[in-house]
Amino acid sequence: MTGTPHTEGSLPYQDLYVYLLNGVLREIDEASLGNGFLGNWVEGESSFLFFSKPSRRLVTRLLSARPDIELESDYRFTYEEWQGGGLDPLTIDPFFIVPPWVERDSGQDLITIILDPGVVFGNCLHPTTRACLRAISLVARDTQPARVIDLGTGTGILALAAARLGAQEVLAVDMNPLCVRTAARNVALNRLNGIIHVIEARAEDVADRPADLIVANIHYAVISRLLEKSAFQKSGRLILSGLMRSQYRDIIARLKQYRFQPLHEWEHDMTWFTVLARRELRP
Repeated sequence: MTGTPHTEGSLPYQDLYVYLLNGVLREIDEASLGNGFLGNWVEGESSFLFFSKPSRRLVTRLLSARPDIELESDYRFTYEEWQGGGLDPLTIDPFFIVPPWVERDSGQDLITIILDPGVVFGNCLHPTTRACLRAISLVARDTQPARVIDLGTGTGILALAAARLGAQEVLAVDMNPLCVRTAARNVALNRLNGIIHVIEARAEDVADRPADLIVANIHYAVISRLLEKSAFQKSGRLILSGLMRSQYRDIIARLKQYRFQPLHEWEHDMTWFTVLARRELRP
């Protein structure tokens, strides 16, 4: 992620300028977008270009060489608007989650995680993220998972939490390059490079790796495909989230089919559901 570095005590960006493109911009094209360019969020066949200053002229110049891509619209937000107001330190027991531009002393007996969300979603305001953090801490109180896989890592917050609670190896996976760069930056900020490895990949492509705990806060369709994989079914514990009510009922039924026992469930406004499940060890 590029852009002007921020200093402690100030927001990283005042305003965000977002340009929505019809088409996928290649990473090689990004070098011409200047020092205000923050990142490219690819969603299907669309690209969202983020800048810290107005950059329509740069975008237009780039697209003149890419006739297969067109500018659909552009937006301006304050950084606080984009993050939904989630720029203050948060306490989600046992974690104190703080951005790098504010004071980092919680003043309490909490585990500090430095989190710079950049322009990626995942600042711990969403109820599924909070539920997953609580689930990870619950697992750590019961047993110490040595190997953890975080599928759909986003900002890397769940991987960071697992490492802070004692995991020896954490694989953080996302198929979005901007998420991968953001998560890698947060790993470095927390000095956990030797424990957390961030890679760009589909969740299905790494689900065959052995793990004591797999965390998947991702789309229902992806979780459904993961449950069909034999290695995924052999994980010691699963934390599955990002599920709505009907999806959740289906996933619970399938977990039981594959000999997983739900240990704890979280719901938010009867809309978002999360489950921690353990594989039953029986003949």
